[in-house]
Amino acid sequence: MAARKARVERNTLETQITVEIDLDGTGKSSFETGVPFLEHMMEQIARHGLVDLTIKCTGDTHIDDHHSVEDIGITLGQAFKEAVGDKKGIRRYGHSYVPMDEALSRVAIDISGRPGLVMDVPYTRALVGGFDVDLFEEFFNGFVNHSMVTLHIDNLKGKNTHHQIETVFKAFGRALRMAIEMDDRMAGITPSSKGLL
Repeated sequence: MAARKARVERNTLETQITVEIDLDGTGKSSFETGVPFLEHMMEQIARHGLVDLTIKCTGDTHIDDHHSVEDIGITLGQAFKEAVGDKKGIRRYGHSYVPMDEALSRVAIDISGRPGLVMDVPYTRALVGGFDVDLFEEFFNGFVNHSMVTLHIDNLKGKNTHHQIETVFKAFGRALRMAIEMDDRMAGITPSSKGLL
């Protein structure tokens, strides 16, 4: 099997970003983004998705975190799309429920070639530390629009906003891991009746 790796650079007047991803990794991660809470969440993607992830971002965080968070999502989506390749032999669909104390989240993903995000997370507060939790929807929008996947995210229960968000990211990592896993029974076959994803 060819290595499912990618390295993508994206440079704008607002952010300069490099993402390296290995879909068949061991969950190693390294981040230099200037947005510590996002880094903590992306570590969950790597660890629970068993992907190796290195992300460096220099952004205009002196204004706020918006551009960095959104553009990291975009660049991660671009790297994922490149790394997953022609999608032959993958399971395509993935899902996961993750509990954490009082919180419970469900994520379902389709490596479909069609971007779409449905996200329902009723945060119990607007900030975790100084991080604006609304930015996570920008992150996932950036990811789905450039990875060309369909993603459903639901926080089913939760009172602690940190727990709500962490269950989302852990569930996302585990759903992603399932979807990109190679299926021996589908070796060399595109998992679509169209023959194309």
